[in-house]
Amino acid sequence: MRSFLGWLLRGLDGLRRVLHLLLLLAIFGFVVGVLRTSIPRLPDKAALVIHPEGEIVEQRAGDPLQRAVAEVRGIGNDETLLRDLIDVIEAAKGDERIQALVLDFDTMSGAGQPTLDEFARAVTDFRQSGKKVIARSTGFTRDTYYVAAHADEIYVDPLGFVLLEGYDRYRMYFKEAFDKLGVDVNVFRVGTYKSAVEPYVRQNMSKEDREESVTYLGSLWDTYLAAVAAARGLEPEALRERIASFADDVEAAAGDASQVALDSKLVTGVKSLLDVEQRLTELVGEDKYTGSYRSVGFGDYLRVVHAEQKLRKQADERIGVIVASGEILDGFQPAGTIGGNSTAELIRDARLDDGLRALVLRIDSPGGSVLASEQIYQELLAFRATGRPVVVSMGDLAASGGYYIAAPADEIWASPATITGSIGIFAAFPTVNRALDKLGIDVDGVGTTPLSGEFRLDRPVGPAAARLLQATIDRGYEEFLARVSSGRTKSRDEVDAIAQGRVWSGIDAQRLGLVDQLGTFRQAVQSAARRAELDEGKYAVEYLEPKLSLAQQLALNVKADLVRRFGAALLPSGDAALLQTVRRLEPLERELLRWSRMVAPNHLYAYCFCSAR
Repeated sequence: MRSFLGWLLRGLDGLRRVLHLLLLLAIFGFVVGVLRTSIPRLPDKAALVIHPEGEIVEQRAGDPLQRAVAEVRGIGNDETLLRDLIDVIEAAKGDERIQALVLDFDTMSGAGQPTLDEFARAVTDFRQSGKKVIARSTGFTRDTYYVAAHADEIYVDPLGFVLLEGYDRYRMYFKEAFDKLGVDVNVFRVGTYKSAVEPYVRQNMSKEDREESVTYLGSLWDTYLAAVAAARGLEPEALRERIASFADDVEAAAGDASQVALDSKLVTGVKSLLDVEQRLTELVGEDKYTGSYRSVGFGDYLRVVHAEQKLRKQADERIGVIVASGEILDGFQPAGTIGGNSTAELIRDARLDDGLRALVLRIDSPGGSVLASEQIYQELLAFRATGRPVVVSMGDLAASGGYYIAAPADEIWASPATITGSIGIFAAFPTVNRALDKLGIDVDGVGTTPLSGEFRLDRPVGPAAARLLQATIDRGYEEFLARVSSGRTKSRDEVDAIAQGRVWSGIDAQRLGLVDQLGTFRQAVQSAARRAELDEGKYAVEYLEPKLSLAQQLALNVKADLVRRFGAALLPSGDAALLQTVRRLEPLERELLRWSRMVAPNHLYAYCFCSAR
């Protein structure tokens, strides 16, 4: 009996081991399957199809799981990384398997002009290989057409259009609403043109804000027209006139906007999606499985490019790149925002890495917390103190706090259409004592000092608090001027004359000495290499980002894959209608979110509510 029980227990234990092994093999097989699908096989001859999703950005927000959930649910802003676009197009240029490049803009929402220019330059460079670039869309808008204009052939749908509506800057103004609610927004600022707080204390645009907006928007429109006209072989003024008469021309054409685009030489032809597919089949051949042209998608090809980059032997000399994208906030912040602690830590790690010969800071930011900006500024000074160069490359926006963190650089590069400057400081916070009065609620009490209770939400700001805040703001502005004066080798008064919170385009900023060179991110990296005395082609460019462990990265990838595969089945059927309603409230939501993030301990902000998207 005892031997039988022993035999039975040994058998059960063996069965447990076998089942355990099978479970581990199943898990391992799933993980391998996920990883294997990330490196697809490519046809011998195909067109690379780039289909940008949402906005083109310097840095994607959130982690892979969050992005996968947003993708499945159809919420949040889809994003395409500019760096990925450049890498893919550059690799495809020398890849014999890629015979043509297809740009499909139906799901791209837009980007700033400097970002579009980097994208367009990559497209132009690809054309130097002699391979065709085909651009198509149901309807081109200002941003998508900027890139499409650089293609060999541009096709618009017969029911489509090319709508180049120019740049604008309209904002919601809330003073009357706040008055009705009994809410006071207490504002302390320095800078005649520091208009960031105006929506809360005015009901319309100030004369100063209107003046600077007309100037920098006009500059952006001029650079847009020049770039598009050159790409299409047109004169900028002729293009300006055609755009101005667009409504009249479409009306005269009985509503046929696509024919107007063809007559204006903005497109090569008017073709449906099937017609474009036929044209591409002529170029690269037919895929016998799909009946369409032979193609590889952007996502699949990107995984191939990344895999090949990892296998390639890296150069010994390295240039570090840190992307500073989004609002500048205190503490540790996720991707898509700039944390005072998290970004400073990346710069510190770069400083302690002796293998890095130079640092390039890529900035795309409207600014934010002064304390966080100062924290980043000090770390950049510490890196420079090692004798290694710091070069700043400005993207779409490097204003206010975004310019503050650029100030210590050895050299600043910007696009002609970069929005920068806005050197100024403000503090703002709401009080609701009048709202409480309307409800019959009184606040009373005592304090031990002139400042006791002066910063409460339910009491008006007292005179001592107002003097304290304004004095702090004045000093903060002087510190900002001092940072810029030191970095730009200008006197305090010279900087003050072009500061005052005023926004400038990159081309004007260079004329004023706020920017050294106009050019691309790649040119900024090359300049950093020259300053570090590195030979061209003998250094690697390394993006410095917070590191995930192998286990964390694998877990995120597997979770993201699961959500993409099975998450749609879990969505409530009423989500779509609800999301449409939510999207209509996005302008108001953005303003509320801005306020919710303004939690700097000293309430001081170097922030620019300037945009041309």
